Amino acid sequence: MDLPAMPGCLLFHVVTDGECWVESPKIGRKKLKTGDFALIPHGRGHCLKSGPKAEVVDLFDQPREMVSPRYELMKFGGGGKECRLICGAVRVEDPAALGLIEALPEMILMRTDTPGNEWLIGMIRLMIAEAREMRPGGDTVITRVSDILVVQAIRHWLEHDSLARTGWLGALRDAQVGKAIALVHRYPTRPWSVRDLAESVGLSRSAFASRFMELVGEPPMRYVRQWRFRVAVNWLRETDQSLAEMAEKLDYQSEAAFNRAFKTFTGKTPGMVRREARKSVSLRATA
Repeated sequence: MDLPAMPGCLLFHVVTDGECWVESPKIGRKKLKTGDFALIPHGRGHCLKSGPKAEVVDLFDQPREMVSPRYELMKFGGGGKECRLICGAVRVEDPAALGLIEALPEMILMRTDTPGNEWLIGMIRLMIAEAREMRPGGDTVITRVSDILVVQAIRHWLEHDSLARTGWLGALRDAQVGKAIALVHRYPTRPWSVRDLAESVGLSRSAFASRFMELVGEPPMRYVRQWRFRVAVNWLRETDQSLAEMAEKLDYQSEAAFNRAFKTFTGKTPGMVRREARKSVSLRATA
């Protein structure tokens, strides 16, 4: 089955019975077996196959049974070994989470037979039971379990992959730079300076600036500006704050100056981002 790209979503597959292959130019070809949880963090298109040479069909060409507005059942194929999966998509809009997701690999795979992953068996059994019976509240249970599995998969990667110790993720682990980044994330409207950040983590201005550049790959104040624009994008999507209010909170002298800087960073004007967000909400409401 060919699954299309879903930008802005993390896609996942739980193999509840049998085995299959997940394949794409970015991922390569990986075999999944019963109890495996595969996370595709960047929402890229990919294929699920019963075998490396299996014929691929389009997802939208297959018959489906609507169970609820969010869930549907699909059954197709035949002649081979049965494979059951629970597949889903999780949308993430929090700016801190988006920054983390950008740093993730093309696929994260958790296996129930990996030491330390015994808890995964219970979570998958709960998801299977809810998906089969769809009792009252089943939508909510499956959604929450999906959220937990996604978070745990990311934690699993952070704890076990050496790539999680480099770049921005590595900087988060650093005692001084990680603390400074956390402060910027928590208080984006504070009028930060390099000196303020350095003093907050107990370093001299020059030592902090040098260490931040070494670990993050950009100067501290550039990171602060980029983070503020991520926060501004979230405000535009989720609140009715005026552009003048945002400009003042983010320390811009005028709305016009904020607009110019915002477009330089995002490639779009604040008005375009807000209109796109409202259009998306309207489409979801009528779907």
